[in-house]
Amino acid sequence: MITVSIVTYKTNLEELSKCLQSLISSLVSQIYIVDNSNERYIADFCQQYPNVIYIGSENVGYGAGHNQALRQVLNSGGKYHLILNSDVYFEPSVLEFLAAYMDAHADVAQVQPNVVYPDGEQQYTCRLLPTPANLIFRRFLPKRMVEKMNIRYQLKFDDHKKEMNVPYHQGSFMFFRLECFKKVGLFDERFFMYPEDIDITRRMHRWYRTMFVPSVTIVHAHRAASYKSKKMLKIHMVNMITVSYTHLTLPTT
Repeated sequence: MITVSIVTYKTNLEELSKCLQSLISSLVSQIYIVDNSNERYIADFCQQYPNVIYIGSENVGYGAGHNQALRQVLNSGGKYHLILNSDVYFEPSVLEFLAAYMDAHADVAQVQPNVVYPDGEQQYTCRLLPTPANLIFRRFLPKRMVEKMNIRYQLKFDDHKKEMNVPYHQGSFMFFRLECFKKVGLFDERFFMYPEDIDITRRMHRWYRTMFVPSVTIVHAHRAASYKSKKMLKIHMVNMITVSYTHLTLPTT
């Protein structure tokens, strides 16, 4: 069975409803809405879904929000857990495919499908481990230099048409084998936003395969808040420096 967690913050209900429609599957047992804005309208909305558990929370951040759900499901007997953004939607058959893929590949801890924007344009969500230049300085470098850096960092030379075992899965859709958290640990709560997906994937990648599987596709209506908010940009930059440093100092065994 599959459990799911979605972290919300003053989230639009139309967006959330569309996301939840994607989870209408006999494989999905429980959906946890961890509401970092602790809004009554979201709590009331969740009551119409019998398999949705609402968790009202202070704004603890993205990874810490998902950890609240993960702590509840780790010993539940479930097999897989989906970390999901509310701005993602897909056909429910995607979950059936990914669960079957994981059933057939016991050494895989994490899998991500192909990801596109609403207009069908490719999103390059599976990447190499970043350097500060990849994640911070690219905002201030000439466009031509950034594009050259991104060809390698975002694996664009591969054009995302074949399976890859990669150490960084973008956090909008991360499908995990639950038992692997017991070895690797949960999200690092030092990171309020942004690099927690890099950190959890690379830790999984040390012990297991973390696969990009383009046989099925999801849609991510990406908002890129750090490009619009100076506060979010500052949080992004500080956390990216931290995650880059911990990557460089991470033991190899």
